[in-house]
Amino acid sequence: MDFAGGQLSSDGGSPLLAKTDQWMGLTERFAALFTDHRDPDATEHPVLDLVRQRVYGLALGYEDLNDHDELSRDPLLAAAVGKKDPTGESRVRERDRGRPMAGKSTLNRLELAVPPAERQDRYKKVVLDAERAERFFAEVFVAFPRREPETLVLDFDGTHDILYGKQEGRHFNAYYDEYGYLPLYVFCGDELLVAQLRPGCVDGPEGTVEILQWLVPMLRSRFPKVRLIVRADSAFARDEILAWCERHRVDYVIGLSKNSRLTAALAEEQAAAKAEWETTHETARVFRDFRYSTRESWSRERRVVGKAEHGDQGANPRFVVSSLPRRGRRGWEGQALYEDLYCARGEMENRIKEQQLYLFADRTSTSKLRANQIRLWFSSVAYTLLNAFRTLGLKGTELARARCDTIRLKLLKIGASVRVTVRRVWVSLASSFPLQGLFVAVWRRLETLRKRPVYEPMRC
Repeated sequence: MDFAGGQLSSDGGSPLLAKTDQWMGLTERFAALFTDHRDPDATEHPVLDLVRQRVYGLALGYEDLNDHDELSRDPLLAAAVGKKDPTGESRVRERDRGRPMAGKSTLNRLELAVPPAERQDRYKKVVLDAERAERFFAEVFVAFPRREPETLVLDFDGTHDILYGKQEGRHFNAYYDEYGYLPLYVFCGDELLVAQLRPGCVDGPEGTVEILQWLVPMLRSRFPKVRLIVRADSAFARDEILAWCERHRVDYVIGLSKNSRLTAALAEEQAAAKAEWETTHETARVFRDFRYSTRESWSRERRVVGKAEHGDQGANPRFVVSSLPRRGRRGWEGQALYEDLYCARGEMENRIKEQQLYLFADRTSTSKLRANQIRLWFSSVAYTLLNAFRTLGLKGTELARARCDTIRLKLLKIGASVRVTVRRVWVSLASSFPLQGLFVAVWRRLETLRKRPVYEPMRC
């Protein structure tokens, strides 16, 4: 065995990513957030090429910048990125010939520059506008062509990003027994709206009101009649968040930590659940709808739904606080509010895991918090691209609900022979590829897409 097979690629499905990206204009728009102070006459790799190489690499499973020193030779990925010479034989320096794409050192410059970088700086001349990048994913969401929905549920959740070095902003978290960051995510269904990397010492819901202040007007400018619901766990049951939502006509359903007063209010229902379990020996649930206020931290009384549950492990009472009415066309009865609406937030946690485990959002190993935030955003762009591919190309297929790593394994990591001529790049995929019919159907579906996203300035 050897590695002398010639121009072969293990990423034969990368043109599917490029086709989706071409329709969305995703990497092109993200690249526009960078200011490039390099001399254009001495630049072989424009920012757009670097962004595409980094994002496509993450989507294809290459988590480390070091991977790109050898990956930079891949002619198919180079063609997907948009290189006019996918062989790299026209590179200026002889030592670079045969490498059409950038190596790790050039890609690294996207992360390390900090404002105000200037033209006279030697290396760190490509600067990201972090303020615009924070709103980038919400802008992609509102630009995506879709009918105006009746309701949008905004899932807020903080998670723990374990660190193994001495990164700026790291903090020891006693709950996880690890040093780390505390990122904050906002999803709407499967679509990512916010990915904010925060120091590990911050309070769990910190920054929620600030995000709502620009996100809600942005969504309403695109969907004037939409009903917005904020959904989150008990860490977010803070008066400042609940009161802001009430003042701005945003509904919420948020977990509520149990205490002695709440448990006492659910005593009768808990006894009924226990009695039912003793009869059936199956988990029993009884719900109660009531009004409740904390002694000091809340400014007013609010609706609380309590779930009295008893199973093999004993009592398990749970509570949520909500502004949603119980009756009417848009009302939610207590049990449905808890089981159908609130518990559905577990799917958002799956999306966070999908991004961290398979798109390397936790690859925050640089020393600076800003650089690690940029890495998180690159991972988020890769997730947005793959999710769009899942939505647009795989709808109605056997992979319509597949995870990103399953999509990568089955449709992107395909052996391919690449032949470059003057006019075209010819790609021959493995003859034994088992999903040929699906691949062709997805490609044809992507080719028929017409109505592209329209990116317009949003009021926020």
